Amino acid sequence: MSAPSEGSAEILHQPEPVEGRLLRNVCGLFVTGVTVITSGEEGRSEGTTVNSFTSVSLDPPLVLFCLHKASRLRTVIDEAGSFVVNFLAGPQEPLARAFAGKDTAAVKDVPHHHSAEGMPVLSEALAFLACRLESEFDGGDHTIFVGRVVELGVPREHQEPLIFFRGSLGALEEEPRGAHPIFDG
Repeated sequence: MSAPSEGSAEILHQPEPVEGRLLRNVCGLFVTGVTVITSGEEGRSEGTTVNSFTSVSLDPPLVLFCLHKASRLRTVIDEAGSFVVNFLAGPQEPLARAFAGKDTAAVKDVPHHHSAEGMPVLSEALAFLACRLESEFDGGDHTIFVGRVVELGVPREHQEPLIFFRGSLGALEEEPRGAHPIFDG
């Protein structure tokens, strides 16, 4: 690993083997949105905070997220065969934290309603995607879940998203100006 020179910003370079903690710190420099993934039926609903979410395909409409293999939500998703990705808004940092630990909030204790297929949707989320489980893939200590979007909604328009950067949660300070489209080519 290169050492920082006096008066300069820290320069980091590490060849193999890459340490897990260092990888986590470097990946923390990539700004992500924050979601709570929910699944299950009334009486057995679970949720967990996840920032490893991305869209995969528009046709068919597919998204994915990664979940630690030891997560309590894994069994619930496998049993239900579906899940909901709830995009959190800036003021929902307490909700993100409530679903982030091993002893998390219960879905029944937060405002929610159900998707057309009966999955729990967090009512105050910025937006949601209800998905049927399409595939699961091994991803080291995580499982990669791919879902087909079967329902979506934006109940809270014109709110800032909750973001994750450098290991911290927060809201955007202002709306981006002069947005340029990003083309997926």
